[in-house]
Amino acid sequence: MIQVSVFVVALAAYAQTGGPTFEVATVKPASAEEIAAGGSGIPTRHGRATGINVTLKRCIIGAYHIGPGQVVGGPGWMDVDRFHIEAKAESDIFDDSVMDAMMRNLLAERFHLVVHRETREMRALVLGLAKGGAKLEKGEGNDAVTNAGHGRIRLKNSTMDAFAERLSRATEWPVLNETGIEGVFNLKLEWTPEGNHPNLDGTPDLMTAIREQLGLQLKLKKAPVSVLVVDHAEKPGEN
Repeated sequence: MIQVSVFVVALAAYAQTGGPTFEVATVKPASAEEIAAGGSGIPTRHGRATGINVTLKRCIIGAYHIGPGQVVGGPGWMDVDRFHIEAKAESDIFDDSVMDAMMRNLLAERFHLVVHRETREMRALVLGLAKGGAKLEKGEGNDAVTNAGHGRIRLKNSTMDAFAERLSRATEWPVLNETGIEGVFNLKLEWTPEGNHPNLDGTPDLMTAIREQLGLQLKLKKAPVSVLVVDHAEKPGEN
């Protein structure tokens, strides 16, 4: 029998780290059923955030908008232990940047997370133009929308920087935008993820898909990359 402790926190208007916070949040170990199901994600909507079967590293990636290869240091359990998070703001929130700030404060409050940014020379994938030029659909300029999964990315009203950030979550490398393309676009990309049986349905690998579907290319090279260094983190405990 697995004993699960639920920690409930009524947070003040501003955390010690400053900025907006959730009014109420719960953090508990993921259930055996959640872990067995294998799914993971952090859907957010109108001031609510639900972390389903998530690691602390996954939470950091989402809250700081970086790829897995840009998270440096931290304890080993950060990428292994899984949690269920429920968080609710005092009122509806439609600004994603506010939700990100609230999640960062939640991580600082409950996991005692301390981080700092550095620029390090490391191997990265550089996003640029393929021969023949980009094949992109202009966005309407409304709210950005993301729909991504295993081997697919669909973005509406996305900048190239945001696309590169999303790509970095799908690879083991940081992805840097060097396309020089300004504006927002509707992007659809489908590929066969590395390790899957190739071309079962004719879907190409990522490098080929980027070139054929979007007229862009990825090249691996050493470059200065902004990373997030984890100085300290603790498993949540009772207050």
